[in-house]
Amino acid sequence: MLAVGIGNIAFAVLILVYMRSSTASAGLRTWMLARTVFGLTQLLAWARPQAGLPLLVAVESAGWVIGLTLEAAAYMRFFGYSRLQHRLVPAAGLGLLLAWASPLTGMAYEDLVAYVSLLLGGGAFTTGFLLVRSRLPDATALQRLIGVTDITCGATLIHFASLGITGLPVSDGNMLTGYVAGYLLLIVNGFGFILMSKQRDDARMERLATTDDLTGLLNRRAFFARAEAARLLALRQQQPIALLMLDIDHFKQLNDRFGHATGDEALVKFAATCNAALREHDILGRLGGEEFALALPGTDQDGALHAAERLRQGVAATRLLTCGNDYTMTVSIGLVVVDPGEDLPTALARADHALYDAKRNGRNRVEVSSAGWRRA
Repeated sequence: MLAVGIGNIAFAVLILVYMRSSTASAGLRTWMLARTVFGLTQLLAWARPQAGLPLLVAVESAGWVIGLTLEAAAYMRFFGYSRLQHRLVPAAGLGLLLAWASPLTGMAYEDLVAYVSLLLGGGAFTTGFLLVRSRLPDATALQRLIGVTDITCGATLIHFASLGITGLPVSDGNMLTGYVAGYLLLIVNGFGFILMSKQRDDARMERLATTDDLTGLLNRRAFFARAEAARLLALRQQQPIALLMLDIDHFKQLNDRFGHATGDEALVKFAATCNAALREHDILGRLGGEEFALALPGTDQDGALHAAERLRQGVAATRLLTCGNDYTMTVSIGLVVVDPGEDLPTALARADHALYDAKRNGRNRVEVSSAGWRRA
């Protein structure tokens, strides 16, 4: 118990240091408080027999309830179930009432340990089940590994508690197994929650580094990296790859006439319209302002023309709410198919030249850099 208590306090300090050096994920501060409460409670459980004060039994029992409640709240915040936290309040209140009443009812300390173990085991088992069964899009192998460990340790604690509650003799082996399960929960949950928080922080930083804030598309640097990788893959597989430059027509006038809020809405709806019409492996990025680029792996000129025309028609059908649905947004598109020996900047320059032709020839049209491939 002393080792587990010191371990929980050490984890709380470790989490505090981690939070000072990075942006704390949702629930991490609550998790630190839970580790602190658990650690202090376990230190009290170790020191209480020497003190000989019956009141400390109630304090210790309350510590287990508060720690478990904070741990559940941390998981709820981390996985976005904040609205469920209010349900913890009555449950924690009932647990505290029972904890404070236990010394008055003459409950033996061994029975109290059994009920606390049952509470911890049930919480760990439920948490593990939710982690393993999670269908969140960012669920990781680490999360499921922690879930399996929680289920195993939770089941062990429940078995240990059931022996005490039913009055069956608890052997030294069962006692040791129960403490080992509690210690494993400390190690796995302690490091696991920090690692899950770090994974989420790293994913968030990667999104910030590669994603355009407004539209959610790839930013310029990320688009060039992804498009270059697609070009090299297409070259190795001897497959075509098409590049499109897209520019929203009269975007400056749209901003000047209706305001920047409408301009932002136009960019967001343009990105959403394009995403809805594209395949999963197509690569769309915002290069800056109202200028976008699109890479279509495995697509020849006819296929790219079909896709570009579909995009053009989809954008023309989009309406902007902030200007009363009375503005028709259009897009001009320049298209090229990358030559086998052509690098990405050269191909994009040709697509940009075709885009200039589309603007010069009346806008709201698709132009191909090759002569004879023009379509209104």
